[in-house]
Amino acid sequence: MRRTQRYKVDRSNSLWQIYQTVPFWKVVKNFIVIQIARYTPFLAMKNGLYRNFLHMKVGHETSFALMVMPDIMFPEKIKVGNNCVIGYNTTILAHEYLIKEYRIGDVIIGDEVMVGANTTILPGIEIGDGAIVSAGTLVHKDVPSGAFVGGNPMRLIYTKEEMGERNSDDF
Repeated sequence: MRRTQRYKVDRSNSLWQIYQTVPFWKVVKNFIVIQIARYTPFLAMKNGLYRNFLHMKVGHETSFALMVMPDIMFPEKIKVGNNCVIGYNTTILAHEYLIKEYRIGDVIIGDEVMVGANTTILPGIEIGDGAIVSAGTLVHKDVPSGAFVGGNPMRLIYTKEEMGERNSDDF
């Protein structure tokens, strides 16, 4: 089960009521900062924008590829460890708006994690240290440290122990 806080809404769907859940000007600022960061090729600048303007926790020497889309409403709920690679066009969500409720949850990505291109990480997820997430994966549950996961729906491909038995040339 993902770790999210659930908030019920009355009347119309929760997305229609977005500015009752997050301030309008926060969304505008976050949108502008994220769009600049998505297109800049300068990794240190990108990390600085995320840390200083979006209040994300980003570890040392972590690399966000072009077009990565952190959560626009609650980026401060995202923590990425040291020496990670977040692949091209990955989306990291800390919220989900549904018909009768919305949910908010922290996303915690450990140290030395590799996330492949075009991956979507849902709110309330923890990815352990040294994990590898294959390209195109929908991360809908926690990923153990050192594991190799992939697919949609995501499944465990190798555990940390099995990965240690394999030669790195196999990947």
